[in-house]
Amino acid sequence: MVDHISPTHRLDTVFHALSDATRRAMLQRLGREDQSVTALAEPFSISLAAASKHIKVLEGAGLIRREVRGRTHLCRIEAGPMREAMEWLNHYGRFWDARLDDLERALAEDETEKQEPTDDHS
Repeated sequence: MVDHISPTHRLDTVFHALSDATRRAMLQRLGREDQSVTALAEPFSISLAAASKHIKVLEGAGLIRREVRGRTHLCRIEAGPMREAMEWLNHYGRFWDARLDDLERALAEDETEKQEPTDDHS
């Protein structure tokens, strides 16, 4: 199957999926080991139906895969889509690092100017 989803839409779905604390916690659990839907729902005060909705959002973003084994739905993390999100975030991390470096240089120059003796012969 060919993926015809635009990179912008794909990034939007990843950030949407990661915007919810329950889904982030589910991903953390799946980062340790594959789990059934029932096991993923267990630590939260939510119904199995609500857990399933969260899982569908994660699946829609491509962050997890679900495999059906009989009556058990086993979920596995698929961290690949997070790479694009990390690249987007890293771009802005580099932006802010550069801005903070500029600020640090400006403050150091200002401090140097304050410490230089003035040539006042009045």
